[in-house]
Amino acid sequence: MAPMNNNSAPRLPPAGRRPRTTTSARRAAKPGAQFDGYLSPSRPHAGAYDEMFMADGTVRQPYRALYESISALTSADLSSRSAAIDRAMVDQGITFSLSGQERPFPLDLVPRVITSAEWSKLERGVAQRVRALEAFLADVYGDRQILRDGVLPRRLITSCEHFQREAFGINPPNGVRIHVSGVDLVRDEEGTFRVLEDNLRNPSGVSYVMENRRTMARVFPDLFAQHRVRPVGDYASHLLRALRAAAAANVADPMVVVLTPGVHNSAYFEHSLLARLMGVELVEGRDMFCRDNVVYLRTTEGERQVDVIYRRIDDEFLDPVHYRPDSVLGVAGVLNAARAGNVVIANAVGNGVGDDKLVYTYVPEMVKYYLNEKPLLPNVDTFRCWLPDEFDHVMRHMDELVIKPVEGSGGYGIVFGPDATQAELTALKRKVRAHKRGWIAQPVVQLSTVPSKVDDRLAPRHVDLRPFAVNDGKEIFVLPGGLTRVALPEGSLVVNSSQGGGSKDTWVLATRSSTAERELERPALGALSQVDGLVAEQGPELTTTQQQQQQQA
Repeated sequence: MAPMNNNSAPRLPPAGRRPRTTTSARRAAKPGAQFDGYLSPSRPHAGAYDEMFMADGTVRQPYRALYESISALTSADLSSRSAAIDRAMVDQGITFSLSGQERPFPLDLVPRVITSAEWSKLERGVAQRVRALEAFLADVYGDRQILRDGVLPRRLITSCEHFQREAFGINPPNGVRIHVSGVDLVRDEEGTFRVLEDNLRNPSGVSYVMENRRTMARVFPDLFAQHRVRPVGDYASHLLRALRAAAAANVADPMVVVLTPGVHNSAYFEHSLLARLMGVELVEGRDMFCRDNVVYLRTTEGERQVDVIYRRIDDEFLDPVHYRPDSVLGVAGVLNAARAGNVVIANAVGNGVGDDKLVYTYVPEMVKYYLNEKPLLPNVDTFRCWLPDEFDHVMRHMDELVIKPVEGSGGYGIVFGPDATQAELTALKRKVRAHKRGWIAQPVVQLSTVPSKVDDRLAPRHVDLRPFAVNDGKEIFVLPGGLTRVALPEGSLVVNSSQGGGSKDTWVLATRSSTAERELERPALGALSQVDGLVAEQGPELTTTQQQQQQQA
């Protein structure tokens, strides 16, 4: 393929045509051949927005340097680098279980690229959404003014499974309930980013973001040298700063811990990684106890008071006094300690009411009500089956829609109407009629595609994006890039790793005038940096294989 020049953007060969090659050339595995047939009109969901190529095969500007670099590699080169990525994932313990087998978490070798201008819009939109949801949670567990004003129906909240009455009276010292959030975004056929759902309880996956970058920098250092990619390695410093800022104002040097369910949890790798990078204790419930509404940690040097608990366990397992009495994962009395103002739980108890899939449909109203602003990021169009008119529409057009259980997660329970049999649709209609509050429906959004390695070629695969936002009470930091999940089975629109999905490194490009550091200008992997007076390790060595499977909120 011809190199790019100032007058002509690179372009794919017409779909279905392969350049004529001799036998010897074929043996040599001509560079760029892995893109042949990429935009074939017979591919599934051919109307989807491709992020690298325009419809006529012209390479979009943000991807041109990347396209040129990849085209210069042979299929054998790509295969060897892909194998190197898999080995690196296994060596670092980043594996997951699929069909009972332990496998390296699939990291595709083609990164996703987002321009600085586009990221700036996403960043503002995510921060706006977090601010509105913070106001909503404070209101719904306080005065409930939004319900009294009729903006949201009262029964919407009282019927929500994750509305926790136990959260009343727990007022965080700095007003932050959503210390960490993950907002799932998809790009529709027009190229517009839309919010698919919010994750405000225990959003997982940021470890993939950091480890994906770490691995890609090792395998493709030449690509980073050609791009101004914003780094992601400082996430832990922002998280630690937010957790320390959440402590009571009279605590000079707050003690922060990460509470994990233990080594058998699917995201234990992430829990241990974050604790190590922040330089704080990784603890289990049995390591702590409450006395006089104060939480203490047992240590070899005696008892130490805990000020902030970054918990990675669900509400119902957090406190056996208030929730499941058989839980051994949490700490008895921790909610009373939080209500007394002696400890902060991050994220806050009861946040699940804010990421309920039905409540999600009202977030644009929350933005207008609390912030008096126009939503910067639109939702995916959604039909609410509990409203009579929208329920009737869903019943008439179920074979054209995606039907989702409100309490579903991990891609389970979703029914794609166009792919369902008549018997499946009939059974689904009975379920929806029986519990209208429990279902929503959306048009089939043909998620955008990005080139992904499939066998010895590159093929379009659908992706979504989960940016991670950290709120310290003064500003909301959005990690540049976030987690791009990719649906690896051909034609699949389900990106969850539990359904066979993988991930991509997400590159947010810095502007030419930006003084922000590029990825390869960061300290060397394994170096130490100072974070709020604590030593945090950049990229710890992991010697044991830990299962890490993406948890979905």
